Amino acid sequence: MTMTSLITTAFTARSTADEVVEGIDLSGVRAVVTGASSGIGVETARSLARARADVTLAVRDPEAGARVARDLAETTGNHAVHVAHLDLADRGSVDRFLADHDGPLHLLITNAGIMATPETRTAEGWELQFATNHLGHFALALGLHDALAAGAAERGGARVVALSSAAHMVAPVDFDDLHFRERPYDPMVAYGQSKTAAVLFAVEATRRWAADGIIANAVNPGGVATGLQKHFTQEVHDQFDRFEAEGVFTYKTPQQGAATTMVAAVAPEFANTGGHYLDDGREAATVPDDAKPDEHPHGVKRWALDPVAAEKLWTVSLDLLDKTA
Repeated sequence: MTMTSLITTAFTARSTADEVVEGIDLSGVRAVVTGASSGIGVETARSLARARADVTLAVRDPEAGARVARDLAETTGNHAVHVAHLDLADRGSVDRFLADHDGPLHLLITNAGIMATPETRTAEGWELQFATNHLGHFALALGLHDALAAGAAERGGARVVALSSAAHMVAPVDFDDLHFRERPYDPMVAYGQSKTAAVLFAVEATRRWAADGIIANAVNPGGVATGLQKHFTQEVHDQFDRFEAEGVFTYKTPQQGAATTMVAAVAPEFANTGGHYLDDGREAATVPDDAKPDEHPHGVKRWALDPVAAEKLWTVSLDLLDKTA
């Protein structure tokens, strides 16, 4: 992809989610935002509610979700904010969420995530970051396909926004050892793999579902100081501080961190095109797989856009979840 073919918008690294939705009326739009009880998920949901969307906060802690829902209703005047329990690492929880969902869906934002956790496994023996950040969201999106297709038929299109990260540059998806059963566990490599998976999901979901009116894009929210970093070692904190001092990136507010998500969700430039990785409000340039993250912090590595890897990840994910599609 050449630089001239990249999709741009009027928004930048300093834009806020509220600025992206300014003047846009989302009345009649039904949205689900995972991980919307903290961090940028809250601000994503707030901007959607401010634009009059009907928003479901899909959260692991319903009490925290209820507090956020009350705050959103008070600050936006929109009382169509709902809370649903969803633990992405628990297949039963995902299934119950899907069983309770009813009616068309127009926007799915897979915002929830965990980062750099100590080595932990799910009941199935899956590495927790891959299970939560990718497999749980994959199962959710798969189960909501028909609702999204119905939403697309209603409004001329439905969108899925998958949150990735510049950390995708740390690691491709290792199909030979997805769950670190053979290689030594590295929390940031595991996180990077899960965020590469988010981009590959957007690539393959668009290929499979565009004919149904559903497109998917992946976004990098940028550096935002939230509870997501609670498992960082001091060494990783020091590295990020050095990157900021060197101008590699600048920390954003949660509203700024939610802006690129909102670009993918509502901007007309991305209404009918998917399989892209967005950064700072625009499509990012593709960089070589050996590019260093501190030298290309706003690029997307080729391994994250590889259609062969995207199709393979889809098939492997179906097999792990005992699903068909």
